[in-house]
Amino acid sequence: MAFAHRIRVRYGEVDAQGVVFNAHWLTYFDETATRLFDALGFPPKQTFTSPEGFDFMVVRAELAWKGPAGFDDVIEVAATVPRLGRSSFDLAYRATVDGREACTATVTYVVITPGSNRPRPLPDELRSALLGVGG
Repeated sequence: MAFAHRIRVRYGEVDAQGVVFNAHWLTYFDETATRLFDALGFPPKQTFTSPEGFDFMVVRAELAWKGPAGFDDVIEVAATVPRLGRSSFDLAYRATVDGREACTATVTYVVITPGSNRPRPLPDELRSALLGVGG
């Protein structure tokens, strides 16, 4: 089952061409990942800061622009998990506006212990939860 999150484009996120500035797509995908983890039962404020929790860092991102999204458009971002590794995982994103594809991405994350930059294995409870977000 894909996870979906809605984002309304703010005025300051649109460039002179009248479309979402490219850097904002990664922000939208990051926000979607945060909400995904919350929905999976990992409250971000506690999980990403507690020594008993986990956090994750981007190690690779590939985006493909498909079409425009402009000011006040509602973007629906669907996220799936196409790959789980030992200490990393991928999230695939598909952003649409009124059912029309606007941007897609695959982002690879590595799991870390909060406060460090060292990779660690995916916690078993995280692995189990991510398996339910098909790909």
